[in-house]
Amino acid sequence: MDVEQLTVEANGLTFAALACGDGPLCLCLHGFPDSAHTWRHLLPALAAAGFRAVAPWTRGYAPTAVPADGDYGVTTLAADANALHEALGGDGDAVLVGHDWGAITAYAAGAAAPERWRRVAALAVPPPAVATAAFMSYAQLKRSFYIFLFQTGLADLVVPADDLAFVDGLWRDWSPGYDGAADLAHVKDALRAPENTGAALGYYRAMFRGQGMSDAVPEQPTLYLHGDTDGAFGVEGVTGSQAHLSAGSRAEILHGVGHFLHLERPTEVNRLILDWFAPPPS
Repeated sequence: MDVEQLTVEANGLTFAALACGDGPLCLCLHGFPDSAHTWRHLLPALAAAGFRAVAPWTRGYAPTAVPADGDYGVTTLAADANALHEALGGDGDAVLVGHDWGAITAYAAGAAAPERWRRVAALAVPPPAVATAAFMSYAQLKRSFYIFLFQTGLADLVVPADDLAFVDGLWRDWSPGYDGAADLAHVKDALRAPENTGAALGYYRAMFRGQGMSDAVPEQPTLYLHGDTDGAFGVEGVTGSQAHLSAGSRAEILHGVGHFLHLERPTEVNRLILDWFAPPPS
């Protein structure tokens, strides 16, 4: 299935996106440090299953525009997703999947506009209440050192140094044993320019300005997937995720897989997502 690159105007911003297939919209949202190419395995699988699969580079990630107002709050990210739904001709049969920051956005977008999204899938960041509780632990705070580094001016020097070597380190730590070289080439294209690096840091800086994760979760059935060797968000911190999602939701831990689980184990993760998004029997 051929994947095309297109541009879409939504929420006052020009988004670049990868897309393939025809049918109900499936919007696929990447996280940090990542790009739309992270969905390279899922997009054709969704298209083959009868979806119009679209993966935008999120605001500030090249080639999507950098917002002039520097707004990277979660409410705005959710508004982007819901505006993309409208711009791409989505209807009530549309579905939404997000990884990392994309998961945070998917929770907020699904909660804000339940009429737009039939089902939601989230990867690697648990529901808001669970994520907040996890940050009370020493182990998770240690893993999340980068969030606190990103609040400082030092990050503006360290992150871009040596062609974003810091990003290479995060991928190694977060998905141990996975060779992400092909993915990292696209990530660095999206982040290499100073304005794009600054945008990615802006997501984290917004958290400390009271614009971080919303408490809301989608009322739609939501699938949550997490790898038990995730080096960014420890598996011990996601216990009980299903209890914090709506009725009919499901949380599943995948064994022997890290943070970029959809890249490390694409066949399994694709199948879980496709089964979740399968239309109800007529």
